[in-house]
Amino acid sequence: MEVEIKVEPGRQEPKIVILAGEESGELRRLAEELSRLALSPVPVSRGEDKLLLPQGEFLRFYTDGKGVSAQTAQEVFTVRLRLYELEERLDQTRFVRISNSEIINLDRVTAVDLSLAGSICMTLDGAVKAYVSRRYMKKIKEVLNGGRRSRGERG
Repeated sequence: MEVEIKVEPGRQEPKIVILAGEESGELRRLAEELSRLALSPVPVSRGEDKLLLPQGEFLRFYTDGKGVSAQTAQEVFTVRLRLYELEERLDQTRFVRISNSEIINLDRVTAVDLSLAGSICMTLDGAVKAYVSRRYMKKIKEVLNGGRRSRGERG
């Protein structure tokens, strides 16, 4: 395999192009793995400690009155970014905003409860409950029906 790196001043994110004679399952897996690696980690704080955690670790990001918090399966961290800044940085095929105060990781949704009252409650990795606000209901129903947004789309 041949590897080449070209530096383009001013480029915000790396772009990876795979050139091959034919497509294969191995190449598709490589492309998926590279796209996961390319996603920037999220800077969080635990007391005085500053950490960079991979996006896939997070269940959700939410405002809690004091700022923005990031929840993993094990603990809750503080995030200095605002929700709209996180929304721009996160993988938009994985993370979706469900209210003005919460973004969830779709990969960590284990159950969806569509109640008779028309509300949606999502369970994340077992016990964490997240509720979709009316304003985001249409977008979430589209996502749940398989129509995940493309990167450039906003809802």
